[in-house]
Amino acid sequence: MELRQVIGNRRSIRFLLPYKPVEPEKIQRMLEAARIASHWGNVQSLRAVVVFKDTASQEVRDALLAPIAGFQIRIAPVVIVWYLETAAVDEQSDRLRELLKAGALGFGEGKEKALEEQIIPIFSSLLEQFKEPGMNEIDCGQGIAQATLMAFEQGLGTCCLGTPHGEQIRENLGLPESCRVLLLQTVGYPAESPEAGGQRPRQPFDKLFHMNGYGNAFPRSQEVLDELEADGLIQSQSPTAWREEELEYLKNALGVKGHGLL
Repeated sequence: MELRQVIGNRRSIRFLLPYKPVEPEKIQRMLEAARIASHWGNVQSLRAVVVFKDTASQEVRDALLAPIAGFQIRIAPVVIVWYLETAAVDEQSDRLRELLKAGALGFGEGKEKALEEQIIPIFSSLLEQFKEPGMNEIDCGQGIAQATLMAFEQGLGTCCLGTPHGEQIRENLGLPESCRVLLLQTVGYPAESPEAGGQRPRQPFDKLFHMNGYGNAFPRSQEVLDELEADGLIQSQSPTAWREEELEYLKNALGVKGHGLL
């Protein structure tokens, strides 16, 4: 499957097969994909705790709190707790030196001296600022996105869940105080159809993207749209005509109580 079709086919999969375990090597591939994602200064602040429902202690499973769609956590064979280690920023000088030696940063004679005497002092003066929410979260998101695509490539379904209980989860899992929990990602084999009801609604293109200044909508080419539709990136919008029947079936098959929102 080509990359464009992978992007087009990927959905947030909320209904997973609870009885089918996920192979640890497939999770490893997700983590490997996350590890090689871009990150400013190469500090790599993205970290994770992977919780396997079948082998984790009840205490660990109980530590995974999400007020919304909690049923997904209960039925998912695997939950990845993605978190940010702010202390990784303390090592940014060494990471910059690694980039320099790797040929990814600077060029020519004098680059080592410039790094030590100019660049590193600038970065060091901003260390505490770099630990605040912002750039690290963006780069962690790139890693999680790559892991998500790797999961899809292996036939797995995923769904990212936010939680207001990040601090409690951090404490329950024994993570250092320097960590911030980003999100919980459920992983398993999809119980839903591959279409999962169709491509989900998104806000209008011209509301989201601008050209040469705010308020000037980026021109959206119909030719490009036709090309992306032919490649499978842009697909039929949800819901499909049979979606409600599928949801009713999944509700009964998986024993999900109520309306499935909590």
